[in-house]
Amino acid sequence: MKRFTNYINDHVLLKVGNLNTITIITKIVAGILTSKAIAVFIGVEGMALIGNLRNFLGAIQTFSILGFYNGFVKTIAKYKNDGLKLSQTLSTAYYLGFASTVTVAFCSYYNADVINEFLFSTQYNYAYIIKIMAVALPFYALNMFSFAIMNGFAKYKMLLIINIIGQILGLLITLILIFQNNIDGALIAAVIAPSLILLITFVGFVNQRSLASSVKLTNIKFSVLKKFGPYAIMGLVTAIAIPMVSILIRNYIIDQVGIKEAGHWEAMQRISDYYLMFINSLMALYFLPRFSEIESKQEFRKEVFSFYKTTIPIFGIGLVIIYVLRSIVVSLIFSEAFQPTEDLFFWQLLGDFVKVLSIVIAYQFIAKKMFAHFIIIEIFLVVVMYLSSIYLIDIFGVEGAVIGHFVSYLMHYGIILLIFGSSLFGVLPLNNDD
Repeated sequence: MKRFTNYINDHVLLKVGNLNTITIITKIVAGILTSKAIAVFIGVEGMALIGNLRNFLGAIQTFSILGFYNGFVKTIAKYKNDGLKLSQTLSTAYYLGFASTVTVAFCSYYNADVINEFLFSTQYNYAYIIKIMAVALPFYALNMFSFAIMNGFAKYKMLLIINIIGQILGLLITLILIFQNNIDGALIAAVIAPSLILLITFVGFVNQRSLASSVKLTNIKFSVLKKFGPYAIMGLVTAIAIPMVSILIRNYIIDQVGIKEAGHWEAMQRISDYYLMFINSLMALYFLPRFSEIESKQEFRKEVFSFYKTTIPIFGIGLVIIYVLRSIVVSLIFSEAFQPTEDLFFWQLLGDFVKVLSIVIAYQFIAKKMFAHFIIIEIFLVVVMYLSSIYLIDIFGVEGAVIGHFVSYLMHYGIILLIFGSSLFGVLPLNNDD
């Protein structure tokens, strides 16, 4: 526990206490202001529709770049001093990502009506929004490519500054478009804001412009995919499965309960996203690199239980405070029309508490490259989430969706404990080795 506390004080809080904290706070403030604008100018029904587009956009953006980002960053960091291998990495990622993005954009543009029906039903015609998204998609992909290179070369300060500026720019554009065009403006802002940051990224990327000559068609090496291929698969599964299940659940709520109830559920998801940003940032900063370097079960056990003893109680108290003040939270972020969202807090907060308990251990899958385990369990999670939510919605209405959230992560946590049970609770050898 002492090591964890010291690391948090000396390293993590130092990082989080500067630009990274500003980035997170900027995201949360931007999200809250956007939610407030949607609540005031568009209403509960619009919140549900925007939620579907938001989930779909996240999935399609990750799919368009083949989930390369994390593995691409790691590979660049590894080969940044090796000209040939760096060129092969850049060339392979760029051209495959370009081909994938163009294909996805093309398919989205010419199937806009089908996508519109899936996201918004036949009652709404926002096919033109899908077409705008398709046109903007290559700019988003190029932005992520530039981001990955700067990340791989450890240009963290520049990345954080770009993120902060991008959040502010995206917020301003969103507020202006919502004020002028209501729901149409909100939908347009959702699909173009992630791409507009490319203009800012180019400014920060100018000191790496010499790398452009390293991107050559002749340097494509499919063997490079072995380096970040597993990370790509994990990224695709995570970024596509959860959002798509969320869309299916939201559509089921709309069909079986009502679109207003779906808007209340989406409001609850947004609140959850806001407070989870802090805890997720903390875990990503510490546990992924720490789990990668430890070798013994004893060290793994110490790290997990240190987190449980030091951070989880604070997180739990925070959730209790949010629950007690839920009426104020809903009024502050949304409007009086969203008051029924208060009924969803208990099971959502409880599910998020179990989710954090589970995720901190699940980082071991990534750290130790247990890719098959990660993918199978992630698929299990989304299947259980969908089935339990649908079943419970039929019984409890929209509240069934948040109960399903709790049930799915409780089962996820149970499986995680079974897999790592011997490491966490088993008898350790005296020499502390595996």
